[in-house]
Amino acid sequence: MRWSAGWEGGPTSWRPRAGRLVPGLGEAWSAGWPGSQVRTAGNGAVALAVIGACGASGNQLESALPLVRDRRWRALTEWPGSYLVVARSGPVLAVIGDLSGQHPVFYRRETAGTRWATSATALARLDGAPVDPVALAAHLALGQPDVLADRSLFRTVRRVPTGHLLEISPDGARTVRYESAAYEPADLREAAPIVRTVLAEAVEVRLDARPVSSDLAGLDSTTLACLAARRGPVTAVTFADQRLKDDDFAYATRTAAAVPGLSHHAAPGSPGTVYYAAVGDICGLPLTDAPNAYTVTATIKRAVLETVLHHQGPGVHFTGSAGDGLLSAPPVYIADLLRRRQHRRTWQHAQGHARLRNTSVRAVLAQHRPAARITLADEWRNTAAVLQDAPRPWVPQAQRPVAWTPLLATGDWMTADARHQLAAALTEAADRLTDAPTSIAAWTEGQDLARVGADVNGWRELALSEYGIELAAPYLDNEVRRACLTVPAEVRGAPGRFKALLSEAFTGTGVVPGFVLDRRTKGGFSGVSYAGLVEHAPVLRRLLGPSSRLGAMGLITEEPVDGMLTRAAAGLPLAKGALHLAVAAEVWLRQLEQPVAWWEEARHVAAA
Repeated sequence: MRWSAGWEGGPTSWRPRAGRLVPGLGEAWSAGWPGSQVRTAGNGAVALAVIGACGASGNQLESALPLVRDRRWRALTEWPGSYLVVARSGPVLAVIGDLSGQHPVFYRRETAGTRWATSATALARLDGAPVDPVALAAHLALGQPDVLADRSLFRTVRRVPTGHLLEISPDGARTVRYESAAYEPADLREAAPIVRTVLAEAVEVRLDARPVSSDLAGLDSTTLACLAARRGPVTAVTFADQRLKDDDFAYATRTAAAVPGLSHHAAPGSPGTVYYAAVGDICGLPLTDAPNAYTVTATIKRAVLETVLHHQGPGVHFTGSAGDGLLSAPPVYIADLLRRRQHRRTWQHAQGHARLRNTSVRAVLAQHRPAARITLADEWRNTAAVLQDAPRPWVPQAQRPVAWTPLLATGDWMTADARHQLAAALTEAADRLTDAPTSIAAWTEGQDLARVGADVNGWRELALSEYGIELAAPYLDNEVRRACLTVPAEVRGAPGRFKALLSEAFTGTGVVPGFVLDRRTKGGFSGVSYAGLVEHAPVLRRLLGPSSRLGAMGLITEEPVDGMLTRAAAGLPLAKGALHLAVAAEVWLRQLEQPVAWWEEARHVAAA
């Protein structure tokens, strides 16, 4: 894994294994990062480092030193790309991750000082800190990273919440918010050229002498492929499995014919390119810092990466991950419209979503009213009360009322003791909540993007460790995210126009073909998902059976899992997302049992 770490305090005994000191910043190291992606300016009392894909030039880094001196931390996060910032201003050190979890920051306080890292697992390995079962329960049952604030998946290791930075001074360590919870709203037409510019810059910052490839499927990845093709040849790949039954391949073929520089190739499906095909060989999956969704779809991702490798060799590969979350919006914004008493607009949007779902307007409104009438803290208290009762009968999540933090089916698969512990933690989180969000759409989008970012890190590890391919996810970049989210959710998610923001940004520019921007369909993976559930049900039953690590913690029980797998075999609806989460967490817990040397002694090499 690529990771970074640092120490603020007295002499330290440990440094990252094979880590390299970051010049000018004292006890700070990068591990696994190429030298070209670790850049610094200044030294001593005023110093700055950026680690990752950062579009700032050397002169821009030097020019930013006055910002560091004045501790204007947010300004250091506004360059194109996705990167970690480490900055020193006199006695204060700031460690600033990105907004979407591509560069998370964790820390632990020790007697002599504070140690930080972009890997929670690495910090836990210093003294064998165990997994925190309550934090893992929240991950499974709630799926929103910031619900338990600074609580990581390991005991004694703290996490820096989304939109916050870690500030370390002689007085200790604290987290400080540097990003607003919501943005000042911008008009669609005003925001569109900004989105076009920052997205082009996000692609440009990843382009160097290496070969370039890209997914070519939906509107999001197609836009990235077209932007990259303006600079040079792009190997474009579409996963083409006949079980998908979508029109991604047809659109991709037409796009490649219309855009110079795109060389299109199919990654054909096979009996092995289904969900869960890789979980039977846990040792064959790369270790990730947290449970990772791509554990379940690893063979599909490998098929794409193998196609890239066959046609061009290792390079940079673009993915449209997170595009859905930025360029459209979930209909939860209807609850915000209700709260703001914009009745006419609420009715219009509810009508559009009712038509899409083949239901009534009143049903849509009834689903959103509870969230419109409650605060985030009070909803957490209500959810805690639900967890104190018996598990709920399963119904599809889409049929439940909209919520700030939906309780997933996984929460109903836990033992009573685990549910009670999670309820207590949720009540405590509600009592501690400050600066509470007022928009359910902004809160939901922020949590969704953080979750996607953490998952993409796992996909990135698979691509880099197995194929030497660097994964690029520009939609997760700070500036792309900011530009898109200034457009209100009710504009991005309006049912009458599919991804209006991207269409407005690129229509008439000649970058993306018009027929792509006019597209109204979207691919899905239901075919290979159900096929994998049916084919690999015996493996999943063993994985989540009597020897399950989740089971030992009380975080899963066998009966509901068996019931879901039985439903899959019958072709019935089931809690696929919940099962997905459980399998990924189980694989991760088993991977943690593998011996990995993260640290070495600072004076002579010895594995920790």
